[in-house]
Amino acid sequence: MKNIFRIISILEGVSYLLLLFIATPIKYLQGNETYVKMLGMPHGLLFMLYIVLAIVIKKEMNWSNKTLGIVLLCSIIPFGTFYVDKKYLR
Repeated sequence: MKNIFRIISILEGVSYLLLLFIATPIKYLQGNETYVKMLGMPHGLLFMLYIVLAIVIKKEMNWSNKTLGIVLLCSIIPFGTFYVDKKYLR
């Protein structure tokens, strides 16, 4: 389960960065919403999977509620999921 969470974590982080730093500027600078529409749904699904798996894996990893809170907070911070991977999953 830990490896699945690591994969979802990395994919969620990459999709968030693509959405935030590529698709959104294109939308507002060029008026082209295509990339936001293309990346939005996969990112949303990966985000929900990340949250659910973090809650499920909490017991397996012996995380405190504070640690779980940090892991969940990192899902909304750019590059946060990579920090979680390095600090809590390796």
